[in-house]
Amino acid sequence: MSVQTWTFIIVGLTFALYIGIAIWARAGSTSEFYVAGGGVPPIANGMATAADWMSAASFISMAGLISFMGYDGGVFLMGWTGGYVLLALTLAPYLRKFGKFTVPDFIGDRYYSNVARTVAVICALIVSFTYVAGQMRGVGLVFSRFLEVDINTGVYIGMAIVFFYAVLGGMKGITYTQVAQYCVLIFAFMVPAIFISMNMTGNPIPQLGFIGTMTDGSNMALLDKLDQLHRDLGFAEYTSGTKSMIDVFAITFALMVGTAGLPHVIVRFFTVPDVKGARVSAGYALVFIAILYTTAPAIAAFARTNLIETVSNQPYADMPEWFSKWEQTGLIVFDDKNNDGTIQYVADAATNELKIDRDIMVLANPEIADLPAWVIALVAAGGLAAALSTAAGLLLVISTSIARDLIKMQIRPNISEKGELLSARIGAVFAVMVAGYFGINPPGFVAAVVALAFGLAAASFFPAIILGIFDKRMNRQGAVSGMIVGITLMLFYMIKFKFDGFGGGTPEQWWFGISPEGFGTVAMFVNFIVSFAVSRMTTPPPQDVQDIVEDIRLPSGAGEAHVH
Repeated sequence: MSVQTWTFIIVGLTFALYIGIAIWARAGSTSEFYVAGGGVPPIANGMATAADWMSAASFISMAGLISFMGYDGGVFLMGWTGGYVLLALTLAPYLRKFGKFTVPDFIGDRYYSNVARTVAVICALIVSFTYVAGQMRGVGLVFSRFLEVDINTGVYIGMAIVFFYAVLGGMKGITYTQVAQYCVLIFAFMVPAIFISMNMTGNPIPQLGFIGTMTDGSNMALLDKLDQLHRDLGFAEYTSGTKSMIDVFAITFALMVGTAGLPHVIVRFFTVPDVKGARVSAGYALVFIAILYTTAPAIAAFARTNLIETVSNQPYADMPEWFSKWEQTGLIVFDDKNNDGTIQYVADAATNELKIDRDIMVLANPEIADLPAWVIALVAAGGLAAALSTAAGLLLVISTSIARDLIKMQIRPNISEKGELLSARIGAVFAVMVAGYFGINPPGFVAAVVALAFGLAAASFFPAIILGIFDKRMNRQGAVSGMIVGITLMLFYMIKFKFDGFGGGTPEQWWFGISPEGFGTVAMFVNFIVSFAVSRMTTPPPQDVQDIVEDIRLPSGAGEAHVH
């Protein structure tokens, strides 16, 4: 059977599974819509958290980034993994004990202010929409290649699927769907990695194949071979870095603290029965995440080696079928500058004839390695599972922010549960529409867009949450000032240096030599300084708020998730 036939079968079966689960687990109350009723077993919650956490950026883009950036791509691995540890150890149990399952709810109550709550809602919406844009772009990418439709049509199909199970099932439907999606995405990521590791190095464990010796008779280590291929084509050595140390630190730290402030991951710690369950599910999730994250560098190296050996200095007429299929999507472009019919793939932009979108590397990897059609289709299903699981989690954050934190807590406090549930579903519909728009008009490739979302979360939420837990003197004036200054500064820098329409910007113009992806670190420190300074110059918070802050740091007790 052809790749397209296999894709229809495997993607069709997984979609039927997701929709079936959404119907079975549909939400009947606001508690089920927001936190799945608080009764999910820790191991299932760990899988759901891992699927929520590992987005299209993790599945599709991260290995693609590393395959092109080499050593420099390691910042994404370090930042995203380290951030999850930071979240699990320093924030999740305290937020769980505080009993508020959205970040704006925590900030509104901790800082005894609807102004603080509204600022947090705005920050949550900006972060979530920036992040979800990357997911919808990932969905469009997969559909455009494997179902052979254009990217926009792919985005519409993805919107329809997410719309169905996020709007109907709420958190309950999403949680159990994400358990299935984790199983699909990890299987889809590992199977080709094991196949290719065996083919290239004789070792079935990709993590060991990555540091192993090639079986092509050269007797060279895989990374030495890749370094040599890079040198021959004029690229920087794969295992050496070109980023400045300050930028590496800034990006890693921004991704770490951005992770810890991501609203769609934090809410996961309320879907288990108690604080202990939150800690246990965080541990499970870390194991489930590590399986993919430790395999990504191996896939990056395998894909890069195979790609260079397949295309470099080869006649265009001899290119395999996968090359022309990706050309049709516009994600591979061959421009025969010297009209010799041979592909010149080199570092020098003046003579280079091949442009490759880095987001295709994981998806094209099984095809480049000439794996069976069912493996190629499986990877497509995995990419969709990763993108859709995170998109659903983000859409829920957006709908919850609108229905609960704006309407229920501020505009109509007396709204009925039925009315609140309806407004949450309408909020989800609105979110799907906006997400679809950004998927069709994406600002940059998937991982870069997602990295900016992390920078926004770092600049806005992280200081307010940390200070809210660990500094009982922090008051509403400090928190609100810090959030506004932090996110405004990050947005300004992002627009100034990332988007060409606003003049763009070259690395020489960056402040302190820090890229837009890393500037969240600077904006976060500014937020901390402003928050701290303003809070010390204004009146302390009420005594009852200070007592709550004292109480949530005590290890005893297991606060329930309060819906009403």
